[in-house]
Amino acid sequence: MIIKVLLTIIFLVVMVGVGLYSRKQASSVDGFVLGGRSVGPWLTAFAFGTSYFSAVVFVGYAGQFGWKYGLSSTWIGVGNAVIGSLLAWILLGRRTKLMTQHIESRTMPDFFGTRFQSQGLRVVASVIAFVFLIPYTAGVYKGISTLFEMGFGIPYEYCVVIMAILTAVYVILGGYKATAMNDFIQGIIMLFGIVAVIVAVLVNNGGFVEAVSKLAAVPADAPVGGDSVAANMEGVFASWFGPDPWGLLGVVVLTSLGTMGLPQMVGKFYSITDESAIKRGTIISTVFAFIVAGGCYFLGGFGRLYDPVIGANGKIAFDSIVPAMLVTLPDVLIALVVLLVLSASMSTLASLVLTSSSTMTLDLIYRDKKSLDGEVEEGAIDDVVAEKIERRKVVIMRVLIVFFIAISLLIALNPPTFIAQLMGISWGALAGAFLAPFMLGLYWRGVTTASVWACFAWGVGLTVVNMLIGNPINPINCGAIAMLGGFPVVFLVSLLTPKLPQKDVNQIFLCYKK
Repeated sequence: MIIKVLLTIIFLVVMVGVGLYSRKQASSVDGFVLGGRSVGPWLTAFAFGTSYFSAVVFVGYAGQFGWKYGLSSTWIGVGNAVIGSLLAWILLGRRTKLMTQHIESRTMPDFFGTRFQSQGLRVVASVIAFVFLIPYTAGVYKGISTLFEMGFGIPYEYCVVIMAILTAVYVILGGYKATAMNDFIQGIIMLFGIVAVIVAVLVNNGGFVEAVSKLAAVPADAPVGGDSVAANMEGVFASWFGPDPWGLLGVVVLTSLGTMGLPQMVGKFYSITDESAIKRGTIISTVFAFIVAGGCYFLGGFGRLYDPVIGANGKIAFDSIVPAMLVTLPDVLIALVVLLVLSASMSTLASLVLTSSSTMTLDLIYRDKKSLDGEVEEGAIDDVVAEKIERRKVVIMRVLIVFFIAISLLIALNPPTFIAQLMGISWGALAGAFLAPFMLGLYWRGVTTASVWACFAWGVGLTVVNMLIGNPINPINCGAIAMLGGFPVVFLVSLLTPKLPQKDVNQIFLCYKK
């Protein structure tokens, strides 16, 4: 216990120290939200990876999908690395950096408003982002607190509150630069932590070959805790594609393609220094994802070698599977695991709250770029007034960080469902609404304003209706459908609706010719 407490205190002191160190760079809006658009490839790549993988993945997804699909769940991690990291950087990195800088966009809703010449799109996008980032944040809290409860014996409620306060402190102090620097430190811990834990779990089960043999011997038709898979499928949990390849594909799509439509992920490309940094960041981010995501799901694949935790409803408590695997490890390793999940979760929480507060401030409260709150006439803004307004925006963002954390905290204290379902609802609505119009808007001049509205309605509508009628489509599969379906929606509606002025569109796309 002394080792666990000591390591955790050192970790938290470092996080707050980085916030204090970065506070001078967080005095302006660009400094607070984007780190002055001068964040290097290593910090950006690690910020991308650590925002991607949190306790939702390590505790929630690795446990639930490792149990359902066995070792084949490792494909989810591979998909995250190839599609969610490599492809995301290749398709979005350079174009996002150049176009957002060219049109002076600081957030994803700001991009929609400026690129498609609609303040309405900007406002609605900011509301969608704020509302649907909350369940994801609640899922992160729940995941980290489940593990803290196992590692320290601290009640879940106390864990949630402590994490919320500490995350708020360093984000409020240092903004994006503090978040990126802390992400780098946290990413190093995650890399070492996941490798150490995998080795320990395999050694605990007699080595890799023995562990796989044990997994192959698990009967596939055992209805444990209300969860069962098809009978007569011997060795299915140690097979290449597991008992349900199509269900597995849905999870790969949701967790991999979704990153390209999430504001907190795409925002990392706004702040990177230049095009050469994007090339280096692509490699770093992909390697990071292979190790962390692949390792998490590979680890979860051995979940059936441990006794499952049965909840009050008689079904398996999926969020307790990974903690149940880890509780048998030596204390030093448990301390490392706690730091691993703490690192993953605090980086994701920081990214989520910063995205939400900046979106609400810049796209709702101060959405009129020209009048800047109506205090001065256009063209008459002097440096003193501009600096005053900049400072006020930063103050409002800091206040909204506290507000956002408080709301998600309330949900986390009374979580409605499993972590994976919370993330499915959040990612499905956000990426279902944003992915297609954002990506196509970077490449295709023919995307219309009406098609963006249609995709917003499609992504949010499908997710919400499915939730209201009791989730007849699994939230994870529903999220995957929402994302993929957005592309034909944008394409078809764009063919049938009025185009934006060609002169304006050509001016926007000039950024790629420089």
